[in-house]
Amino acid sequence: MDLIMKDIKVIVAAHKKYRMPEDPMYLPLHVGREGKEDLGYTGDNTGSNISLKNPSYCELTGLYWAWKNLKNKYIGLAHYRRHFSLRTKNRKDKFANVLTGREASRLLKDCNIILPRRRYYFIENLYDHYAHTMYVEPLNITGEIIHEKYPEYLPYFNRLHKRTSAHMFNMFIMRRDILDGYCSWLFDILGELEQRVDASKYDSFHARFYGRISELLLDVYLEKNHLKYKEVGFIYMEKIDKVQKVKDFLLAKFTGRKYGKSF
Repeated sequence: MDLIMKDIKVIVAAHKKYRMPEDPMYLPLHVGREGKEDLGYTGDNTGSNISLKNPSYCELTGLYWAWKNLKNKYIGLAHYRRHFSLRTKNRKDKFANVLTGREASRLLKDCNIILPRRRYYFIENLYDHYAHTMYVEPLNITGEIIHEKYPEYLPYFNRLHKRTSAHMFNMFIMRRDILDGYCSWLFDILGELEQRVDASKYDSFHARFYGRISELLLDVYLEKNHLKYKEVGFIYMEKIDKVQKVKDFLLAKFTGRKYGKSF
């Protein structure tokens, strides 16, 4: 029997021109488009949007745009340099390994959420890792907000002090009704966080804490609501300097020097 293709649209968040997957499931989206040069992609400054918040919200301005403006049954988020993948066979052309709409449809026959394979932090828990590499005040205040507004989620948020793995990158594909619940919850928390933290005290890199904190909140939401998902691999479209990444982590952990760039 032929596979029934799902109605899926996955935005590919980008702030510069880059090669994009050819599969029609993907929609290149220029995040932070407001006031910027046109890349030829759909801009996150159309329709209902928070495009101007991109310097601090990162790819979340794209997620907000997709949530408010797309009508597809399944909606997802990937990045121009990071994609879902079920295979790594083609080493000459990484784009040949990117998850296809047909593959996603097959996965979504038995679940309503697709996530990238979880990342493990073997040396320390998620809270300590964040505190060593970033300024922890916004994360602590996020906990206070959850305690006040969504106390039923607090036990799951507090697990950050014990958990050593997480689904990172703000990457997922979700059924629309699940996405609606998640985004309503997430952007309400982040909006309150804006009112309580003076982001101007941080440099441009560390002012992007909204995007980083949201990475940790995804599993909080999934676990609290007992949502089932399937994991797939993910691939970087460019080479990662793993040696430098380890060096910077060790410096952060043992000397208190915070990260100064993304990897």
